Amino acid sequence: MCALPICGNGGGGGGNTVSLGKAGNYVILAETGVSAVPTSAVTGNIGISPYAASFITGFALTADASNVFSTSSQVTGQVYASDYAPPTPANLTTAIADMQTAFTDASGRAPGVTELGAGNIGGMTLTAGVYKWGTGLYIPTDLTLSGSANDVWIFEIAQNLTMASATKIILSGGALPKNIFWQVSGLVDLGTTSHFEGVVMSQTAIILHTGSSVNGRLLAQSAVSIDGSTVVQP
Repeated sequence: MCALPICGNGGGGGGNTVSLGKAGNYVILAETGVSAVPTSAVTGNIGISPYAASFITGFALTADASNVFSTSSQVTGQVYASDYAPPTPANLTTAIADMQTAFTDASGRAPGVTELGAGNIGGMTLTAGVYKWGTGLYIPTDLTLSGSANDVWIFEIAQNLTMASATKIILSGGALPKNIFWQVSGLVDLGTTSHFEGVVMSQTAIILHTGSSVNGRLLAQSAVSIDGSTVVQP
């Protein structure tokens, strides 16, 4: 057990990072839908597969002449869908498979800490490592992740991940969002004006409520929904 509110027994830096493969080419990647309530701001590419471009809503897409991708005033990057021209369908099939592989990899890492805070980690400072919960995880107040630019955090969550409104994840000591992985078997629900850091890998859906922001990636095995939100790739 670790001494609260600071936990330093997460597993010696979390071991190796989780490889995203071709899924790392996207800041938002989903299988069944990507929706936005304007005006949102996304920095990075968006992809959906096997569902078609018609399941990307709220972005006012403009197809490129090549029909390989689309653009949007809300996206600094490109938008890809499974019904676009080659090589997009094959690229997305690979990315989705890599997303699923990354999820399985993260879920299988040996934890250094289990059931921390009985599923409530608000107000804590966590050093790098692997943390696991057999329940949902709730972040009701600001959470700090403290470590170097080389440290890795992996959070294995068996149910939902819920973050309260106006709550922040704070990085200190040089910690980087690209090295923070949230493997969630349930729903990810980020409250109004909350701020989140890291790569989210959800087996179901990811929902960002009004004014929320993410530095990281949103990788969902169903749908991603954002509402006047900001999502920036690490």
